[in-house]
Amino acid sequence: MIRDVAIGQYLPGHSFLHKMDARVKIVCTLAFIIAIFLCKNFWSLGLMVFAALVMTLLSRVPFGQLLRSLRPVAFILLFTAILNLFYTKAGNVLWHWKIFTLTDRGIYTAVFMAVRILSLISVSALLTFTTTPTALTDGIEKLLSPLKLVKVPVHSLAMMMTLALRFIPTLIEEIDRIMSAQKARGADLETGGFIRRAKALLPILIPLFVSAFRRAYDLAYAMECRCYRGGEGRTRMKQMRMGVRDGVAIALFAALTAGIFLLNHFFAHLI
Repeated sequence: MIRDVAIGQYLPGHSFLHKMDARVKIVCTLAFIIAIFLCKNFWSLGLMVFAALVMTLLSRVPFGQLLRSLRPVAFILLFTAILNLFYTKAGNVLWHWKIFTLTDRGIYTAVFMAVRILSLISVSALLTFTTTPTALTDGIEKLLSPLKLVKVPVHSLAMMMTLALRFIPTLIEEIDRIMSAQKARGADLETGGFIRRAKALLPILIPLFVSAFRRAYDLAYAMECRCYRGGEGRTRMKQMRMGVRDGVAIALFAALTAGIFLLNHFFAHLI
């Protein structure tokens, strides 16, 4: 379960999405997140799901890998669906018992929210699956470059954000290693109630914090030894250039957004 976290992982490849400009991928991902919250019925949401499936095919990311990346959020997904299922009072009542009421509107909302969350996580995972940490850093810095006019340290912010993403898989591997070591010493981490499991995590959290601080110190020392002084006067080996595929992606996302508004308008009675 721990190793299934997709945030920060990069899968090398030569697909359409891998070759796209990092700035375009970041903007399109943010546009997708905003657009999916504009969906008001299953027709417009279905359009976004179709777009997510097309992006998955274009990325050539193994479908099994994408499904495994959804496992860590299964509890959140189930909890959200149950809340919407039993606490939505609008609509025709299908079943009622004490404080629990099941309506057709509740089923509609639960499925709608579940599909929306799955689409969001899938597309966000595709961004890190198809973009190297270096390209992600450069893309964020380029997009935030107008903030330099108001003395915002854009390069430092982009570097911190990318380092945080980059070290998520490393820390996950560290957690897995520490848990395996504790189990080998006879630690019981999987049985008992919530309080007992929380107490059992203490022997894991302490060495994890120590390891994280040690890695941060080693990274800072390595950057200092390489005379790293921030983004001032810094050049790049690979220059970012937008190509035809990036223009096509922007045009398709514009058409996708227009399609959402049209479907929301023509099928407003289904809301």
